[in-house]
Amino acid sequence: MKRDRELESLKKITNMQKDLLGSLYGDFFSGNSSGKSSGRPTERPSERPKAATTTAPTSEKKTEESSGKDAVTAANEALEEAKALFAADSNVKTPAGEEAPKEPEEDPMETLDKLIGLTTIKEDVKELTAFVKVQKARKEQGLKSVPVSLHLVFTGNPGTGKTTVARIIAQIYKQIGVLSKGQLIEVDRSGLVAGYVGQTALKTQEQIAKAKGGVLFIDEAYALAQKDDAFGQEAIDTILKAMEDYRDDFVVIVAGYTAPMKKFIESNPGLKSRFNKYIEFPDYNIDELEQIFDLNCKKYDYKVDEDVKHQIRALITARKIANIDNFANARDVRNLFEEIITNQARRISAMENPSEEDMMTITLEDLVDKPAEEKPAVDETAEEKPAVEESAEEKPAEDKPAE
Repeated sequence: MKRDRELESLKKITNMQKDLLGSLYGDFFSGNSSGKSSGRPTERPSERPKAATTTAPTSEKKTEESSGKDAVTAANEALEEAKALFAADSNVKTPAGEEAPKEPEEDPMETLDKLIGLTTIKEDVKELTAFVKVQKARKEQGLKSVPVSLHLVFTGNPGTGKTTVARIIAQIYKQIGVLSKGQLIEVDRSGLVAGYVGQTALKTQEQIAKAKGGVLFIDEAYALAQKDDAFGQEAIDTILKAMEDYRDDFVVIVAGYTAPMKKFIESNPGLKSRFNKYIEFPDYNIDELEQIFDLNCKKYDYKVDEDVKHQIRALITARKIANIDNFANARDVRNLFEEIITNQARRISAMENPSEEDMMTITLEDLVDKPAEEKPAVDETAEEKPAVEESAEEKPAEDKPAE
């Protein structure tokens, strides 16, 4: 039914175009072979129907120009109707020319509260936000306000949520009116430093321009302050200047391991005077890491058998103990999740007709990598001894390789 409406609308457009050309240019097109394309003989000028319109019949006083305009209007309306039909057929839910309604944005404070763990971080961010908000309100009322630096130092191990919290803070700063845009631009040394003297300042300025109105987040910032590193120092100097020039609408958050970051800040008087607020991100405990794994499962429509959950917890614990000095917290849990669903995909792909339940469920078998050489060994034996099929049926089940 919908397809019939589309064809009818396209036919209407074609007729409108022909009528429009005939009404505007008279006999100029009457001698061509356009009838071949439509399957009908070419009409003579005297037999050609008048241009269709969507308005009331025109009076005798109206000129050919106005008739042409009516034809244009009718053709445009037919075209808009066709667009609407095709848009509906393409699962576009809004009429042509209109923007789709946007999902309401979640309050950044609510987003912060939903993060797993990070209890002290949440308290620090809320205290900082309240202080900045009140000082801004005092200034607007003509009262004296205490100078406050919006720039922050995030310290802690990888995978502890530093980038996520930085993004939320950028949105909070926008919400309370201290930043105009609230975007987060994430960089590291490679995004700021160039290969030749003089180019680093330009490269750094490009990132600053992107971050104006929001937050420039520099991960592993201590890499900019290596010994005898003129390029890193050039980047630092450029950033410090921007922090002064755009202090009303530009925030910098530097992040990295705790000890190197403190050494980095103290190595430069300019950095020390501008970064005086530290937020330490602790490692996640096992319960929180298990919650992060469960969150990944829910996000991507996987579920874990009850008897498998304690095995996953054991795997997480083992990884943390084995890498006690370099454990990447949520990042390592994400890696574990990807390894397990890769094993699950290998198992499911061997099924003839897996159900939705099969594709969602993580079983104990998915926690262990299956040896890649196991299957070829079975196939090779089958090819070398095709005549022993009957005896294979009598072979004890325990001697068969696991499927």
